[in-house]
Amino acid sequence: MTNTALRESAFPDAVVTEAIRWTEEKGPLDDAQAMRIAASRTANEHARITARALQLGERIGLPSELARARQWGPWVLLGLIALVVVAGLGLAGNVVGGGERHINVIVALVSLLGIHLVTLLLWLVGLWLPPGSFSTSSLAWIWLSLTARVAGGKRGQAPVLVRAATGLLARARLLPWAFGLVSHGIWSISFAVVLAALLFALAFRSYTLSWETTILDPAFFVRAVQVLGWAPAQIGFPVPEAQTVLSSAPGAAGQRTWALWLTGCIVVYGLLPRLALVLLSAVVWRRRRAALQPDWSEPYYRKLAARFAALAPPSIVDADPGRAPGIAPSGLAPSQLRDTLFVVGFELPPDAPWPPQGLHASAATEIQRIDGSAPARRGLLDRLAEVRPRAVLLVCHAASSPERGTERFLRDLLAHCGECRLWLTDAAKDAAADASQRWIDWLRATGLPRVTAMHRLEDALEGLGATP
Repeated sequence: MTNTALRESAFPDAVVTEAIRWTEEKGPLDDAQAMRIAASRTANEHARITARALQLGERIGLPSELARARQWGPWVLLGLIALVVVAGLGLAGNVVGGGERHINVIVALVSLLGIHLVTLLLWLVGLWLPPGSFSTSSLAWIWLSLTARVAGGKRGQAPVLVRAATGLLARARLLPWAFGLVSHGIWSISFAVVLAALLFALAFRSYTLSWETTILDPAFFVRAVQVLGWAPAQIGFPVPEAQTVLSSAPGAAGQRTWALWLTGCIVVYGLLPRLALVLLSAVVWRRRRAALQPDWSEPYYRKLAARFAALAPPSIVDADPGRAPGIAPSGLAPSQLRDTLFVVGFELPPDAPWPPQGLHASAATEIQRIDGSAPARRGLLDRLAEVRPRAVLLVCHAASSPERGTERFLRDLLAHCGECRLWLTDAAKDAAADASQRWIDWLRATGLPRVTAMHRLEDALEGLGATP
């Protein structure tokens, strides 16, 4: 939820979408109206999910609180920068503000760069750690937490918004870089202020710069000054010579060299790395910001997509031309058939009695019921291919409407038997003839005249040897 991120118009919508997902982990929200509104506005699946989330977010105040965070964010950042600047000035004052005007250059260097180097090392280590384990002790996290607290108060939606924003940043592999953009920027400003105060004091007051030790060898300091001064020397800062380092009272030229060496170390090891990382973080942000969107493969979003798909009216988008009307699939030859009758309940209502009353099973009759699923159909067809029955009686619900799936199933079924009949059950007496005629017309239109449809069990079993 960094300020730069919030300027992207899509990012606030993604934050609200993720926040709704986390909110609904505690229980689904009433979204009937939001689903209808979202479905009416766009046909894009992801846009619908986002529109639904925005509708629900308005109800619980997420967009308004996010807008307040965007308004308060710059001011909280300015306040944090002011505190860091004051701390930097205090640190610089401790270095040059002593009454004796004596500066221990090694102590001053450690004081000005110590915390900076530790936090920089932690940030670099965080680049290789899992996103969820990134340190929350950075200046950016402090800013984010303060902004959320100021914008949302004690009872606001700040925690879920922060969780959603950091989750999006982590998924896009931007969390350390977004936090770094803020943290490195604050550190850069702090070093600029410290350098300005230090140079002002060194320019207009007289100081004695030296080093002190009780247990270390002086040669150690000579070597340390040369090693630390190598990088600043590449951009023009002087390095004290061994005589200057070992001298207990270097002259004015030596004091000037010490002052510039200390300044160069702060610039090279403090200011420049932070400025470079600000630029690098900005480049990484620009390249990866397009990935700041929810993970649409999450089960939560797949479930929403399925719900939106269920709201759409059914339509055939890829019509199956099928076989030419009047051309029925060929069945098995009589010599390949066995004297067996299969009675199959096909896509019957759950409360329909089975087996049907009036049907007497015999050794030559096999009774099954399938729900119409692909595995059930495949299992039945495999059984038919094994038995090769003389006839199959398919029991169907008269009120159901035949469709392409039923046609394909009948064509496959006819290839494994000698004859197929339909018995249309549960048809009202006054509508039985109409139901039968509707199925008969459909069978003719699809090129399946070999399949006969009846609404009376006696007619369907006539001649099959299993009369009731």
